[in-house]
Amino acid sequence: MENGIAEKVVHLAFQLAVMLIVAKVAGEICLRYLKVPPVLGELSAGILIGPFALGALPIPGYGGLFPIPHEFTEAGQGIPLSVELYAFGQVASIVLLFTAGLETDLRQFMRFAGPATVVAVGGVVFPFVLGVGATVLFGYVTAWTAPEALFMGAIMTATSVGITARVLGDLGRLDSPEGVTVVAAAVVDDVLGIMLLTIVVGITASGVVSLGGIALIGAKAIGFWVALTGLGVLLARPLSSFMVGFRVAGAEIALALALALLGAALAESFGLAMIIGAYSVGLAFSNTRLKRQLEEQVMSVYHFLVPVFFVAMGMLVDIRVMGGALLFGLVVSALAILSKVVGCGLPALATGFNKLGAARIGIGMLPRGEVALIVAGIGLSRGVVEQELFGVSILMTVVTTLLAPIFLVPLFRHTASGRRHSERAEGEPVVQSAPGGHD
Repeated sequence: MENGIAEKVVHLAFQLAVMLIVAKVAGEICLRYLKVPPVLGELSAGILIGPFALGALPIPGYGGLFPIPHEFTEAGQGIPLSVELYAFGQVASIVLLFTAGLETDLRQFMRFAGPATVVAVGGVVFPFVLGVGATVLFGYVTAWTAPEALFMGAIMTATSVGITARVLGDLGRLDSPEGVTVVAAAVVDDVLGIMLLTIVVGITASGVVSLGGIALIGAKAIGFWVALTGLGVLLARPLSSFMVGFRVAGAEIALALALALLGAALAESFGLAMIIGAYSVGLAFSNTRLKRQLEEQVMSVYHFLVPVFFVAMGMLVDIRVMGGALLFGLVVSALAILSKVVGCGLPALATGFNKLGAARIGIGMLPRGEVALIVAGIGLSRGVVEQELFGVSILMTVVTTLLAPIFLVPLFRHTASGRRHSERAEGEPVVQSAPGGHD
């Protein structure tokens, strides 16, 4: 047993070393030569070295560096990574969203909570209707209430806050009005998406679903999010004073990350994504005197862990399953873009943003990322969708995730305000893009 554990640890060390090297090399190529965000290189590197591509090729005397787990091979379901590597990636996503919360201006967040909710509702309704409708029109099902159609709609509603938070952080625009609105809306999106997923899985399992059960799950999820964020804001300053009193080196960042892990675990226990809990903890500390100190200290951890998360996310993509329904996949991808840009952009226009700000928010809500991959994996494992529709959801995820940073960067590099000047609060700065960033 001890030899088996040691072998797994050695294998994980090799995997992480390769992932970090290819992440930084690919990121450098993207930044220096292609003039696109490094995150695109990290995602692409993950696809290239993943278990469905080079990672499965045997190395003489060693075997595959990223072999597909036996349980995935036998069932064709689940996550095509080892438990150890997938868990490492999830911890990295917690650090990413804790950092995003820490870099968010709490007062800006509270100010734009209302618009963010309106944007989130539009970002769920439009994609859901178009996803269901496209599945019916292409003949995969005959009824709009069929589980396959509902599941495709649920996948379309997803928003990956991790991708957008990374790009906005790199540009120094995370605490801009549009940045705060996008991140807050993505959190609400996730809550609404979990409710939709619950409905679809319930219909698949029993043929019917209890409205009372849906309401209970939704109330529990939303109530927990509000309670965690509110409690964090109330306790952040006393906790900061307590943490400053430690004399041991690194106590502040260690305890802050411990709280982020705790918040993430609690969020998952209450039916929400872990990243929501981590973001709430970071947001709470953003309004304390420890903010700057924690930002400086967490970046070393960030640069080590976060590239692993994006490479791991790329590894989940199996390009082979995309060929069976390429036309439908391209149509769904186009609808996925249109539905978020329109569904989130129009509400943004109605809540005080100008056309530039609405475009930034619509594109910022575009990437489906790991959220859609996780939802698609659940659909495959529960028997709701077959490999063909699963491949469509993968193609849609890849297209929206890769295109979002390409469109988002030039929109945010434009120095004009995204708010209507007549409604911009007195003293609200026109945020300039910051050079450098997190890479």
